[in-house]
Amino acid sequence: MSDLPARRLLLVHAHPDDESINNGATMARYAAEGALVTLVTCTLGEEGEVIPPELAHLAPDREDRLGPHRVGELAAAMTELGVTDHRFLGGPGRFRDSGMMGAEQNKRDNAFWNTDVDTAAPYLVEVIRETRPQVLVTYDPDGGYGHPDHIQAHRVATRAAELAADPAYRPDLGEPGRRG
Repeated sequence: MSDLPARRLLLVHAHPDDESINNGATMARYAAEGALVTLVTCTLGEEGEVIPPELAHLAPDREDRLGPHRVGELAAAMTELGVTDHRFLGGPGRFRDSGMMGAEQNKRDNAFWNTDVDTAAPYLVEVIRETRPQVLVTYDPDGGYGHPDHIQAHRVATRAAELAADPAYRPDLGEPGRRG
C-alpha cells in the first residue's frame, strides 16, 4: 500500500462480530468517506455461543466448525460495512478463541489468552507499519467486560503500537524467508 488514503483507521478485535457490535457504524462511515479502514481479527471465534438451533451442530463440543462459519459471516459483514481490508492476526486460525474467563479452553496451547504478547504483537506490527493508521481502536484494559481474548487484544494492540514506533524493531515471525 504505497498510495495510502489521507485517513486511516485500524481496529483490532478478538472475534468475528465484535467489530460490528462495537464499531460497525464507525467503520461504515469512514469506509464510505474514503478512509482506509483495516480490521484485524485475532481469532475465528470458535468458542462462541451458538444461538440458532439450526447451527447447533457447529458448536465446539460437536463438529467444532463454528470458526469457519463465522469467517463467512465476517466476510459478509465487511461487505455490508464497505470494509475491504480485513485480516486475521497471523493468518486465519493462528490463534484460537479462548472461551470465557476461567474456562478450560483458556489453557489450550493455541488459545489467544494463553499466547505470549510478544509472540502475537509482531504480526500486528507488520499491519501497523503497512497501513500507518492515524487511529488504532481496540478494547480497554479490561476488555470491555473481562473477556480474556478482549483483554489480550488490548495487550497485543498496545504492545504492537509501541514496537511499531521503534524504527530499530524488526519483527521476527519465525517463518522461513522472513527477516528477523
